[in-house]
Amino acid sequence: MKAGIVGLPNVGKSTLFNCLSNAKAQSANFPFCTIEPNLGVVNVPDARLKKLEELVKPDRVQTATVEIVDIAGLVKGASKGEGLGNQFLANIRETDALLHVLRCFDNDNIIHVDNSIDPIRDKETIDIELQLKDLETVEKRLEKVKRTAKTGNKEAQAELVVLLKVEETLLKAISVRAIEFTEKEMEIVKTMQFITAKPVLYVCNVDEASAVSGNSYVDRVKEAVKDENAEVIVLAVGTEADITELEDYEERQMFLADIGLEEAGVARLVRSAYKLLNLQTYFTAGVKEVRAWTIPIGATGPQAAGVIHTDFEKGFIRVETIAYEDYVLYGSEAKVKEAGKMRVEGKEYVVKDGDVMHFRFNV
Repeated sequence: MKAGIVGLPNVGKSTLFNCLSNAKAQSANFPFCTIEPNLGVVNVPDARLKKLEELVKPDRVQTATVEIVDIAGLVKGASKGEGLGNQFLANIRETDALLHVLRCFDNDNIIHVDNSIDPIRDKETIDIELQLKDLETVEKRLEKVKRTAKTGNKEAQAELVVLLKVEETLLKAISVRAIEFTEKEMEIVKTMQFITAKPVLYVCNVDEASAVSGNSYVDRVKEAVKDENAEVIVLAVGTEADITELEDYEERQMFLADIGLEEAGVARLVRSAYKLLNLQTYFTAGVKEVRAWTIPIGATGPQAAGVIHTDFEKGFIRVETIAYEDYVLYGSEAKVKEAGKMRVEGKEYVVKDGDVMHFRFNV
């Protein structure tokens, strides 16, 4: 599962990517600094993992991870191939969710492709290009589906209803994610990989003084997206970059305290991206390793086992499960068992976020 960082050129995408991944993607004060997408594997901060480490005292600890992609900046006309348009849009299509970075700070030393600061205009520029690309997808598909629907094909008729609904919405400059679909319609929508159907998190890139409470630009963004069912997060990306340069944990915490933050903004962003991708965590806990594993929300016991190894899923027999809260309350697996709080679950079990699990399988 991948989240793609998108936005106009020069809004702080590559700097944000570097903060998240500790990679060193090139970032510079000119458009199209990023050409090829940069891929980073990012650790998901989770206080529960720290608590399990204290209780189990394992040899090593492994966090859950999520993939973040830094994609080239988009410009007006991208849907027609302007700038790096076609390549950019193809890269977005391969992601599962979007982190849309909006510039919400003034700085005459950092150029803006439109020569002025207006996050709403910037958002609309991106939205329109993505909507135009989706409209192109719809129109290509409509020609074929209309012909098949006329023959009485039920599947084509159902698809035609969805396509016409999507076309009508896009022509009003509204993204596909804003449409309410039935469950059956959603199955059809998923096959079409609409870019504007992807869930989005708006990242307002602010100056250091606005890191805690935001500013008037952020207020405008929140007002503009209030009907989109999208989260808005405030981040001083330049300041976060300075913090990540500090090697010492204590120094980082002092820096954060000085600007009024309890934790780095990128930690909040990673957790939000994890939720945006519809992901959750389960744990395995033993003396060799305490580890967080990433699974989609709604995954069953065998599917969760398959994340460790495909053989675990194929030969799944049962899973011994402890709720995270019970593990912490009783302090060890043995005491949880004594209290009768360990459950034995079968193939139909839907894993809950935070479950501590031990799989039984036979290959």
